[in-house]
Amino acid sequence: MTERVSDIGEFGLIRRIDELVNREGIRSERVTVGIGDDTAAFLPRPGYELLVTCDCIVEGRHYLPEYIRPLDLGRRAMGVNVSDIGAMGGKPLYALISLGLKAETSVQDVEEIYRGFLLELAPFGASIIGGNITKSGNGMFIDITLIGEVEQGKAVRRSGARPGDIILVTGYPGQSAAGLQLLLHEPGDSKIKEHPLVKIYNTPSHRAQVGETIAETGCASALIDTSDGFLGDLGHICEQSGVGAELFKEKFPIGEQLREAALRLRADPYDFFLGDSDDYELIITCRPQDVPRIRSAVSQCCPVLVTEVGRITGKAGEIFLLLPGGTKLPVKPSGWDHFRKSERKK
Repeated sequence: MTERVSDIGEFGLIRRIDELVNREGIRSERVTVGIGDDTAAFLPRPGYELLVTCDCIVEGRHYLPEYIRPLDLGRRAMGVNVSDIGAMGGKPLYALISLGLKAETSVQDVEEIYRGFLLELAPFGASIIGGNITKSGNGMFIDITLIGEVEQGKAVRRSGARPGDIILVTGYPGQSAAGLQLLLHEPGDSKIKEHPLVKIYNTPSHRAQVGETIAETGCASALIDTSDGFLGDLGHICEQSGVGAELFKEKFPIGEQLREAALRLRADPYDFFLGDSDDYELIITCRPQDVPRIRSAVSQCCPVLVTEVGRITGKAGEIFLLLPGGTKLPVKPSGWDHFRKSERKK
């Protein structure tokens, strides 16, 4: 018989989570109070700034429960937050997790979600130090606060891009968005969950280690992840830095899997690259002479593609797409907006 959350209650579930985290997680010597008290406590490291981020994912809004394993759901939820720390050039340290659960939720599923959290935290030696559990109504939610650190003065912000800077991007933005569309358009396909782009959508890769490596070079003028879509997040850099941008369409990294999926969906692969996305790649701006150093540092860290896709201009707020034939098209830097009408993100 499946054990439900309602069978063991809130405090029984907390004890079960505490046992799992202590058994399978990483314990930090800097944590002086962990799970089980009114608050957690830790000792900050001298010479480092603390970074704090939070993100929430909601059933039916940010993920499709019928298409994702509990383990992958935990990885997905934690990876979103890890990406934000990495996009500042930092390293994750401690997570606090709030869960909204239905009474009939399987205890085993909750434990698997936590194993997903721990899988994402383990490469950084990061740990879970607290959180909260509540009963939810129509659907489940996961709300994570993640604390990280970066060496004082080395955090990379959105506001440092300058005219003449090169725009770089890691990986292949757009793949996760295409994976979602495959799920939505072919729900009857029993094998769709095994499609490589669907797997990327369910458990997207973050570039936190790459972000930390880039920050250590001191060469990046601005840095952001592409969680709101390449164009939307480039727009954030332009707005915060008071600059514009020109993009070279022929240089966009469009992988073969994305091209095939776009053909299957009767869509333009470049729309996936530019539009709303659940990818967690990085947009980097830097001086032209610093591109080789950034590429070299990234290659020593991870086997991640780094592509030059444009340049920063002095025309504040204006972004243009340069086509191979020389045509110059203005594009609007609109990214994902949870409250925009007629849009739905899974």
